[in-house]
Amino acid sequence: MIEENHSLTNEFILIGFTDHPELKSILFVVFLTIYLITMVGNLGLVALIYMERRLHTPMYIFLGNLALMDSCCSCAITPKMLENFFSKDKMISLKECMAQFYFLCLAETTDFFLLAAMAYDRCVAICRPLQYHTMMSNTLCIQMITGAYIAGNLHSMIQVGFLFRLTFCGSHQINHFFCDVLPLYRLSCVDPYINELMIFIFSGSFQILTMTIVIISYIFILFTVFLMKSKEGRGKALSTCASHFLSVSIFYGSLFSMYIRPSSVKEGDKDILISVFYTLVIPLLNPFIYSLRNKVVINVMKKIIKKIQ
Repeated sequence: MIEENHSLTNEFILIGFTDHPELKSILFVVFLTIYLITMVGNLGLVALIYMERRLHTPMYIFLGNLALMDSCCSCAITPKMLENFFSKDKMISLKECMAQFYFLCLAETTDFFLLAAMAYDRCVAICRPLQYHTMMSNTLCIQMITGAYIAGNLHSMIQVGFLFRLTFCGSHQINHFFCDVLPLYRLSCVDPYINELMIFIFSGSFQILTMTIVIISYIFILFTVFLMKSKEGRGKALSTCASHFLSVSIFYGSLFSMYIRPSSVKEGDKDILISVFYTLVIPLLNPFIYSLRNKVVINVMKKIIKKIQ
């Protein structure tokens, strides 16, 4: 039994979406297209912010790092998923499994803090415009970004570390398209209560902390906007927050329903749909959410396109 458990912990089978040949081909094309658009959109946005000096402000620096983490999330999940559409064994090693979850956890946790930092940045810009450059200095901006990456790495190391306490017996088939912790818990022959508790404590704490910062920031923003006498000023202030608010709502909503809901380990295949949303769809949407509504980014893109032509 000990030898069997040992062999099972070295390799898993990712079930994925379907075994139907025609559906496989269609899904492959769909997800490959999503992957390519995601990478071009996010890395293009990072390059745009890096090259254009006008975008070297806290708001765009935060946005660039958010795009970088979205690229990290997509790179961690999609290549292996695309490979498995036409793979016979659909095997993933324990090391690959841990690496997938590490980088996914890093990206999602870092996003928590980056979105909170972006909310604070918008709050200062709208509520204290004359003190903005003092309150949102380059030093503070760098500290916030560094703190986000440190939190992301620490959280990933803790969660991956706790996975090593589990042993797996019986089936080694993961009913998912990537190596997420919740399907792994279902395969464990050791009670995953401590792991569930760690996920709940850390993920819950990070969500509550960053969500609190976002909510407080928006309360101050709304209060300031309602006190504005100019309708044009109100519209401009709200438009600068619309993209961020939409992104926050989608991101927090999907992750909350995935990891913080009661009895999440006992849930079935609907986890896959939620996972598709927060690992593939959100990274795809973010560049468009932030770029298409941003005149500065659009003008910079037009300027670069004219230079190329």
